Amino acid sequence: MERTVTVDKPVGRVWDYMTDFRSTEQWDPPTVRTERTSGDGGVGTTYHNVSSFLGSEQRVTYEVVEHTPPTATTPGRFVLHGDAGSIKLVDTITFTAEAADRTSVTYHAEFVPDGTAAKLAAPVMPVALKVLGDKVAAKLEEELNKLP
Repeated sequence: MERTVTVDKPVGRVWDYMTDFRSTEQWDPPTVRTERTSGDGGVGTTYHNVSSFLGSEQRVTYEVVEHTPPTATTPGRFVLHGDAGSIKLVDTITFTAEAADRTSVTYHAEFVPDGTAAKLAAPVMPVALKVLGDKVAAKLEEELNKLP
């Protein structure tokens, strides 16, 4: 799943908001809660996320594996690896300064089934992920536009 949104906000402000992954409670519709369990937000930081997806509650432990802030000429990258037991996740968020106060955010989420039950559910995932991706993009754009 991949979506890009562009907002009239400075890249640094968008970066600060989204790389505190607890903000998923505002912009990621399936998220019920996200807590930082260790670290300062940089590489090695861990988060515990609880989400509701496809009718069940999922618990995911995420670890920040890349935390490269954006510059005026270089996109920033924030990458997390997630473990939900039967599904492994890789979330890659790229931040690009389009202008002094305009930012594009590309959110790329990979879901890798691990185990028999997850592999049996894999055929329904593409449709569910398209709907989810559209909802996430709309909510993310809405929340980013609220930033000061």
